[in-house]
Amino acid sequence: MSVATTQPNTAGHDSFLDIVSNIVGILVILVLVAGLRVKNAPVRTNQDTAMRAQLEKAESRVAALHQDVLRLENQLEALRHQTDLRRAERDRLATLVKALEHELKTARQKLDHRETKRLDLHAQLTEARRKLRTLQDELQQSHQAQPVPTLIENYPTPLSKTVYGDEIHFRLRHGRIAFIPLEILIQQLKEEAQLKARQLLDRPELTDTVGPQGGFRLRYVLRRVDTSVDEQLTTGQIRIRLQQWTLIPASSDLGEPVDAALGPASRFRRVLSGYRPETTTVTIWVYPDSFSHFRRLKKELFHMGFATAGRPLPEGVPISGSPYGTRSAAQ
Repeated sequence: MSVATTQPNTAGHDSFLDIVSNIVGILVILVLVAGLRVKNAPVRTNQDTAMRAQLEKAESRVAALHQDVLRLENQLEALRHQTDLRRAERDRLATLVKALEHELKTARQKLDHRETKRLDLHAQLTEARRKLRTLQDELQQSHQAQPVPTLIENYPTPLSKTVYGDEIHFRLRHGRIAFIPLEILIQQLKEEAQLKARQLLDRPELTDTVGPQGGFRLRYVLRRVDTSVDEQLTTGQIRIRLQQWTLIPASSDLGEPVDAALGPASRFRRVLSGYRPETTTVTIWVYPDSFSHFRRLKKELFHMGFATAGRPLPEGVPISGSPYGTRSAAQ
């Protein structure tokens, strides 16, 4: 909204009034000068009639000029009155313009606020409609889609039991399963322990290794069991005890990938074929990077009839054991 106003040209009117005032002043001066000349003119008998005529003519001109002066004064007064009216009108219009500008500014602010609010409401309405369409599409798809049955696998004997029968060991790391010939390594340990027993006569402890077998070496620690002198003289022998054993792999990529191990002609299956499922427990030493593979192997071993024992190990910790450790618990 815009308001256009035309202010009166007061400067033009004032100039015009000044010019009229100057003309009136000049005419008054001329009238006075003419009157003085007539009054002071010498009286000539022969020229009385002519002079009187001229005087009357001059008086008529003076009277006419006086009338013109009065008329001009009336016009001047009218112009001044009109000028005052125009000035008052100008001031009133200026005040009105300021009031209208203030109202216009207020109206624009209100309009901007309402427009902003309207745009926000429009955006919210658009988003709500979009969500409604999405929900309607999802609802329609849910009505059309067939429910997918969830398969829940249930295995018997969920409670573990301590292993006392035959036990074979595997290592599961980096997604590879490797057979551990622990029985062979332990048998070699027993044979070497008998040969090295005399070395413990002059020291309390002995550390050595046996193997390799199947890619593993077994490091063991033997400790002398102190007995009385009478017992040593009577038997002629000393008693020793296995303190601890630790498996040392030849490389980090021993064994075969789990996918290959689950195949029909894998080494994993060939090793298992030499044991009776009903009397054998399969113990798998598993590292954190292969827990998901352990679940697959455990499922396959269950279908083959083997009980499975899992022995989790932290990353970097080797497989080890001792007479003071715990037995495997199978499921």
